[in-house]
Amino acid sequence: MGRFVSRIFSCIIFKVISADLMILTVKNLVKNYGNFTAVNGISFEVNDGEIFGFLGPNGAGKTTTLEVIETLLPKTSGEVVVCGHNIDKNAAKIKSLIGVQLQSSSFPASLNLIEILDLFSALYGTRIKPIELLEKVQLADKKNSKVKQLSGGQRQRFSLATTLVNSPKLIFLDEPSTGLDPQARHNLWALIKDIQKNGTTVVITTHFMDEAERLCDRVAIMDQGKILKIDSPDTLIDELVKGGFTKSIINKGANLEDVFLNFTGKHLRD
Repeated sequence: MGRFVSRIFSCIIFKVISADLMILTVKNLVKNYGNFTAVNGISFEVNDGEIFGFLGPNGAGKTTTLEVIETLLPKTSGEVVVCGHNIDKNAAKIKSLIGVQLQSSSFPASLNLIEILDLFSALYGTRIKPIELLEKVQLADKKNSKVKQLSGGQRQRFSLATTLVNSPKLIFLDEPSTGLDPQARHNLWALIKDIQKNGTTVVITTHFMDEAERLCDRVAIMDQGKILKIDSPDTLIDELVKGGFTKSIINKGANLEDVFLNFTGKHLRD
């Protein structure tokens, strides 16, 4: 009897600890637009402190999934729990705990970077030191600039800074490196890794497989509204190779991007 009670107690403890490790839990999520099903009953979990990636072709349901989780879209059915809060009961609380970088962001044209960060801070009801956030994304020298005066890479870094205003536990980045040159991409990757090291969980969508390999602890492959597979990039690649997959391209130990960076350098060209 004692062993039985002990085993039950151990199972309860394990479930509590496991729940604490999950910062995001999605169960049987469905999102319909009329007769079209954009997200078709997907389930997954994101561990606290990891970088989790969504991969898939256009129209796979990646952005729709994120927008439901971010409380920007109503779900059709299913359960979503973010930072311990159910999306149906505590949407306002969830908004205060997350940061969101959309595919394209609009900022007040008349305000400079410091003023925009102050505005975001007021909206969240938080106190920040804007210059410290700008230093984190290497934009302190642009503090008095308007967003329209920034390069593409600078805009992406500033957009990333705005997601950190409320010191979020979880941030969502929707194709953050689209349109960036190699130097800007590598710089952005380093920033995302730093954000993770500082304790923030990151969920990212991307069409760049090298980006997913570099950044993500695990990835979910989506197509036609369904998740086909979830695992680490290394495990997924190893499974493919073990299954007999081969390709004719010889691995030269470097690629054209390596050549480009070798000649032009890795420093930002802002």
